[in-house]
Amino acid sequence: MTKPVAREPQRRNARSNRARILATARRELGRDPDTTLEELARAAGVVRRTLFGHFPGRAALLEALAEEASEVLRGAMADAAGPDEPADRALAHFTLLMWSVGDRYRMLLALARHDLGVERVAEILAPARAEVTAILERGRHDGSFPAHLPPAALSAGLEAMIVALLEQVNEGALKDDGTRATVATLIAAGVPEHRARTVVEDVGRATPGRPVGAE
Repeated sequence: MTKPVAREPQRRNARSNRARILATARRELGRDPDTTLEELARAAGVVRRTLFGHFPGRAALLEALAEEASEVLRGAMADAAGPDEPADRALAHFTLLMWSVGDRYRMLLALARHDLGVERVAEILAPARAEVTAILERGRHDGSFPAHLPPAALSAGLEAMIVALLEQVNEGALKDDGTRATVATLIAAGVPEHRARTVVEDVGRATPGRPVGAE
């Protein structure tokens, strides 16, 4: 009787190749959004047929990156501050978490208009916008933020500012580990500058593995 062929090693190899291709795409597309699939295959150390076996075209590869970014974002949100945290600290904590995700996938911003479409990027960011809106709403009640704009409108504005700052990182005009962007976010939300800097420094120290105050 013929024994069934063991397929688990092939599956593991396929998963490893896929993960390596995605990691290479994040790196290489971040350096040059016009990198071709053939160039990505060489950089990932796989043959062209292997890459196209996982991703039949550029759109499929970018959609896989978008879905990966969405999953990482949801995972980061699970680490967000709880409802008992003062709203200004919660916003700082959340922004630092989101910056680390955005920095990893910021090449998607450069590719959004031409490849993914702004609607897809907005879909990825929607849970983060909803969370920020909830934090801003809470902050209006606990006195952390002034009621100068409706929370949903302010959340959209803060999101646009973070995206713009990440694009500046893409262009080499800004270097930031998230500290400066988070201070700017709190100030834009209505927190006085001195208080914003103190909160971000304190929250940054409490975030394991994060340098504080980097320029």
